[in-house]
Amino acid sequence: MTPVVLTVNAGSSSLQLHLVREGRVLRGEHSEQSPDPAAAERTLSDFLSGALSGTGAEVTAVGHRLVHGGEAVRAPTIADDAVVEAVRGYADLAPLHVPPALALAEAARRVLPSVPHVLCPDTAFHAELPDAAATYALPAEWRRRWGLRRYGFHGLSYAWATRRAAELLGREDMRLVVTHLGGGCSVSAVRAGRSVDTSMGFTPLEGVPMSKRSGSVDPGMLLWLLSGSRLTLEELRDGLEHSSGLLGLSDGLSGDTRDLVASGAPAAALALDVFAHRVSREIAASTAALDRLDALVFTGEIGWDQPEVREAVCRRLSPLGVAPPAVGAVDRDGVVSPEGARVPVLVVRPREELQVARETLAALGHPT
Repeated sequence: MTPVVLTVNAGSSSLQLHLVREGRVLRGEHSEQSPDPAAAERTLSDFLSGALSGTGAEVTAVGHRLVHGGEAVRAPTIADDAVVEAVRGYADLAPLHVPPALALAEAARRVLPSVPHVLCPDTAFHAELPDAAATYALPAEWRRRWGLRRYGFHGLSYAWATRRAAELLGREDMRLVVTHLGGGCSVSAVRAGRSVDTSMGFTPLEGVPMSKRSGSVDPGMLLWLLSGSRLTLEELRDGLEHSSGLLGLSDGLSGDTRDLVASGAPAAALALDVFAHRVSREIAASTAALDRLDALVFTGEIGWDQPEVREAVCRRLSPLGVAPPAVGAVDRDGVVSPEGARVPVLVVRPREELQVARETLAALGHPT
């Protein structure tokens, strides 16, 4: 029987469920609200009842997107009680993502107790970063004691986009810079399918500005804000995670680039300008980790369906041989840069659910 994988992607404020068979989505459901733990089992049961009705199919395995598994889960791993508890110890490194993911994983294990469940960490794609890219310039004792290193994130998205770029360009040994731009945003340098540098670090807070997260800021400024009773630790954490990024830059107008592009407000223009500046700067920095740049790839919700942002980023990259693509929507994966451009620019639709299904089956020894 052909394997059918239920993929579960629980975000801080969303839930995506998909049934995948042979690389195709049979049924999908996307909610902008992650269910509370008490409702999770009912949500999963209702989805499965509707999705499987009349198909004769049965779920073979469940794949769970896991943003951060710390040192406990560095590759797709079968989720047993010990593994789940080990991951729970790293929940404070990604507090917006890991708790809801674990809650959904536990609920799914109760709903489908007889099939294997696999945790697919976003950090796996970056697990073999070179030491020069992974190591923070901090005291060695701190690094040894607390495992301080660059983990990197959005790995499922990067793995999918890298594979699609190779298919589209007909090459496997490419030097790529891949940008995942969505609610969370990051940039990675990829050589022959392997991550060699990435903008996110120990947590998903580092790097370029995001929808509501700050990205990298001066740590000395944060220490100053914590001193003299200016901000409490909780106020600082909440501000960095929920009130910064595009939302903070636009003076609270929106963290959604679609709203900002449509707005004529000066604060919206500033937010978009800062965002394009920081993303383009990170792309240029990532290129330094490669000995050449064969292609630039955009993915994630913004990368896929926000042509104004793509154009604004690429316009700043002419020294790298990148030409701005036309401002227009795309409906399929492919090259969007002008014909004859030295560095092609590609757009790849984010398909994390298909990558989760692929990695789940691989972890269980099924051919993919």
